Amino acid sequence: MGWDSFSGDEVAALTQGESFFADPGERVCPACGERRLRAYVQNPENARRPTLVSYVWCAGCRKFVGTRAKHPAGLVFSDPLAVLTGPERRELERSLVGFLAHLDRLWDDGVLPQSFAA
Repeated sequence: MGWDSFSGDEVAALTQGESFFADPGERVCPACGERRLRAYVQNPENARRPTLVSYVWCAGCRKFVGTRAKHPAGLVFSDPLAVLTGPERRELERSLVGFLAHLDRLWDDGVLPQSFAA
């Protein structure tokens, strides 16, 4: 089964309520209503300026959105993928389906959600 993008209204709904930084656990998905909405953020090494890449997806209905934003000053977070080498990480990220499946396994295994500190 493939992945689909959240609609514009669903993406707008994702921005409501407490941020994932303040409350990093699973949320109710605006598309299907299940509490299976998950998030992962990373700070790409090759970015020219402080950048935060976020992935938000629902493990239930398989909708997702990815965004890039300015890395908030002082925000520090755990990254379980930081142990990967550059080539390992690129291989993992080569397929969105495989990448999201890997992140889902990390959630199911209790490795995610990430922890955040300002």
